[in-house]
Amino acid sequence: MAQIFKRFVGTVAVRGVDLELAGGDIHALVGENGAGKSTLMRVLAGGYADYSGDIFIDGALVRVGTPRRARELGIAMVHQELSLVPELTVAENMFLGREAPSRIPGLIDRRIVENRAGAVLEEIEADVSPRQRVGSLSLAKQQLVEIAKGISMNSRVLILDEPTSSLTKREIDELFRVVRTTKEKGVAVVYISHKLPEIFALSDRVTVMRDGQKLSSRPVADWSEGDLVREMVGKSLTEFFPRGQRSSEQTPVLEVRSLSQVPHFAAVSFSVHRGEVVGIYGLVGSGRTRLAKAVFGLSGADSGEIRVNGEVRTIGAPADGIEAGIAFVPEDRRVLGLVPVLDVGKNLTLARLKALSGRAFIDGSREHQLIRKNVRDLNIRTASIRTQVSALSGGNQQKVVLGKWLSTEPSLLILDEPTRGIDVGAKAEIRQKIDALAAHGMAILLISSELPEIMGMSDRILVMRNGRIVAEFARADFTEEAIGTAAIAGRH
Repeated sequence: MAQIFKRFVGTVAVRGVDLELAGGDIHALVGENGAGKSTLMRVLAGGYADYSGDIFIDGALVRVGTPRRARELGIAMVHQELSLVPELTVAENMFLGREAPSRIPGLIDRRIVENRAGAVLEEIEADVSPRQRVGSLSLAKQQLVEIAKGISMNSRVLILDEPTSSLTKREIDELFRVVRTTKEKGVAVVYISHKLPEIFALSDRVTVMRDGQKLSSRPVADWSEGDLVREMVGKSLTEFFPRGQRSSEQTPVLEVRSLSQVPHFAAVSFSVHRGEVVGIYGLVGSGRTRLAKAVFGLSGADSGEIRVNGEVRTIGAPADGIEAGIAFVPEDRRVLGLVPVLDVGKNLTLARLKALSGRAFIDGSREHQLIRKNVRDLNIRTASIRTQVSALSGGNQQKVVLGKWLSTEPSLLILDEPTRGIDVGAKAEIRQKIDALAAHGMAILLISSELPEIMGMSDRILVMRNGRIVAEFARADFTEEAIGTAAIAGRH
């Protein structure tokens, strides 16, 4: 790719980028949200016919104006939002639009399609049957089907855009194995990710983009994690776990006593004090999220007691949690955190409509003031408060969810994976906000699967395993080995 430009109304998303891809290489493309990575790859995959610049394959100039043309040239892209049809089988999805005709005119020969799909799945050692309905597969298996679909087109370039954003550690390992197998077949793999450990574990070369431009491109061995972060966002690694001067008070905001919800967790007891960040760490399925939802009221507990600011509370619904002064930023912002079809402003005030309303109507002036304050305080990057929230980057969407709940002025803020799937710059901003909220006296319950994050942000860490709290660590005792061992001990 030579001197590629892609312009949208009012902005230049890609500015004169040169990029070379070699067969049998895994090429990581990194940068903050909005850096132009996905746009550049969509140009290569035929998503934008109006790009300018030149694309060469084997030295020959080509024009990639449509996805069909990209497929003909051997270029396939697996998007972050999967494009499979849940009602169809694996084989039908893999060869959609390329079905094998039957001898009877107008019919499809399913046996041929299934055999072809099975051969590709076997080639990449994917544990998936071509006859399974895609809707019955886990997200990780669906990712493998997307990759197999790309390989079935005899792809020479396979582009993976944030493929592990919703996968467990075991599923990620399976995906990595398939990606390496694909590389060994001489395919050029482009790997877009915000997760630095993945970049260093998987890639051969790393190219950094910022503000639509390519900054540098070097073999992965020539990068350190600190250098890569600095190149991506212009900040040092030490700035990503801010910790201001704060001291938690001995005033408990949340007290949980013997809380149980069969079969997800049992006899859980803990407290969170004013100005304190309490981290909850555990493997997927340990009960962390179920516990958080029960405290907020998204799912009721079977037994036990919840006290907020010293008062026993019956919390059976989110309205009860909100009334008690609890706010909850969920793990899945797209499903539970936002209303994608509404604009930024409407999403920011959803949790405060009652307070913003008079007898019959919302006070537009007060609503506008609240929206502006949130956009300013959280540095939400949006063209307008009337922009549909789904058009924002992942990091800015997460800021909108956080702003929505901070508008309720809670005494306890529960954060479930608050930096998942967002770029390193947005992570730093959200962590700074968490630190500032704690410094001003807010009690915070932080759930995270990232050990460096939970160790960097927490005053105390509780470890959950098999639905129970099995260990508690004071800040002076934090070590990755001790916390990680407590999370996995006894698991088979």
